Amino acid sequence: MAEGQTRRARLGDRRLYLCTPDRPDLAEFVAACIRGGVDIVQLRDKSLEARPLLARARLVRDVCRQHGVPFVLNDRPDLALEVEADGVHVGQDDVPPSVCRRILGPGAIVGLSTHAPAELDAAADEPVDYVSVGPVVPTPTKPGRAGTGLDYVRYAAATAKVPCFVTGGATPETVPAITAAGAGRIVAVRWLTEAADPEQAARALRALL
Repeated sequence: MAEGQTRRARLGDRRLYLCTPDRPDLAEFVAACIRGGVDIVQLRDKSLEARPLLARARLVRDVCRQHGVPFVLNDRPDLALEVEADGVHVGQDDVPPSVCRRILGPGAIVGLSTHAPAELDAAADEPVDYVSVGPVVPTPTKPGRAGTGLDYVRYAAATAKVPCFVTGGATPETVPAITAAGAGRIVAVRWLTEAADPEQAARALRALL
């Protein structure tokens, strides 16, 4: 099996993607989310400098490895290489996916944020293994970015060449409309990070997927 097919196979059955900043109980929180059904994890923390971010990334990497879940680091392919993460996720203004691929090699997962049909179409020419689509509604984690609405989800579901994870306000109330638009994968942030019981919160989303 080719490297690209191998990476895609690792993502094929993944449905519930946790994107989390650092927090005091990071290891326990990530483990609880995984028990509840999270099957891919990204550490995204814009406030940490490189060395403390490395330490926290190693912590999440170890939890994910114990549970057989891919671990992705946000923005920093150099640090993802250092901690032996499974991959990296970048935005439209970050390190290009082609550079991430050269840094991390053919076996790594490379994800890319997209917010409009033109960006999704352009991603088809990039060495990416999945894209995020959204945010469907405005969210504090992406300040200043307007919501894309469900039309973009429908477009992505119909045209994307790689797996799509829908972002933006995922809750048990919003996920049915997202899945009705053709999506089968979601990214959860606040529903999990603000939950009193993250394991049960994850179960509630997973049941809808």
